[in-house]
Amino acid sequence: MSVTVTRRGHGPALIRASRSPAPRRAGAKALWIVLALLLALLVAMPAFAQAAPAAVPVAAPVAAPAPGAGDAVDRALGQLGGNGQGQSQGLSMSLQVLIIMGLLTILPGILLMMTSFTRIVIVLAMVRQALGLQQTPPNQVLIGLALFLSLFVMAPTINQMNTQAIQPYAAGQMAGTQMIQAAGTPLHAFMAKQTRVKDVTMFAQLAKSGPYASPTDIPFAVLLPAFVTSELKTAFQIGFLIFLPFIVIDLVVATVLMSLGMMMLSPQIISMPFKLLLFVLVDGWALTMGSLANSFVS
Repeated sequence: MSVTVTRRGHGPALIRASRSPAPRRAGAKALWIVLALLLALLVAMPAFAQAAPAAVPVAAPVAAPAPGAGDAVDRALGQLGGNGQGQSQGLSMSLQVLIIMGLLTILPGILLMMTSFTRIVIVLAMVRQALGLQQTPPNQVLIGLALFLSLFVMAPTINQMNTQAIQPYAAGQMAGTQMIQAAGTPLHAFMAKQTRVKDVTMFAQLAKSGPYASPTDIPFAVLLPAFVTSELKTAFQIGFLIFLPFIVIDLVVATVLMSLGMMMLSPQIISMPFKLLLFVLVDGWALTMGSLANSFVS
């Protein structure tokens, strides 16, 4: 900035400040630079647009079919071993353990309610009760006997399920939903054969369903409770027949002790050896196991 001093006669000086044109020139240069950059960008934008990759068209979503009950099985079991396309992208270890533990929680219910296990374990428990034994054989032994005898009784049904459902599913010939339906057919036939018509009629009336033209038309929702009720009734009938000879022994021992005046002596202590002797002489365990296995043959 320059300062000019002007005097007029003997009066005071007049001071006037004038700005230099240098800042104006600097601002004009900056403006021209900005305009040049904008022009360069406008010119270069078509080149950038040509170099950019073309956008991939997005296909319209296709409505997926309604998932079935076995689709979850397909996803879970398929991902455990990979995606089936040569890429081993299985689930993480935590998810695998979670799925396996979930299946293990379902298996006891299936074992108890849809097989011969219910009748067998109840009859074996009644045999122990009739002998007057509290914890002999222990519960683990009884459950093990009931489990293996159930596998023996259910072997034909399990073979049919393996042939009709499990092997075709493992070979990739059917989906999970079809596998469940095919596996349920032999199991449904076994349950329908062991279920009383009276029990099926009662639960069908409660469900407001039926009448059914054939046993294959009975839905699982009606057949399952009817099958369990029939199994309980059959198990109690067999248990009653098992109790009869041991009750006779208890009555004889109690009468003898009363006649001898030994009223303070417990009849159970005296009758237990005779019960065990009778049970061993008639080969009671083999007889009980054979009778239980034959009770499912009709």
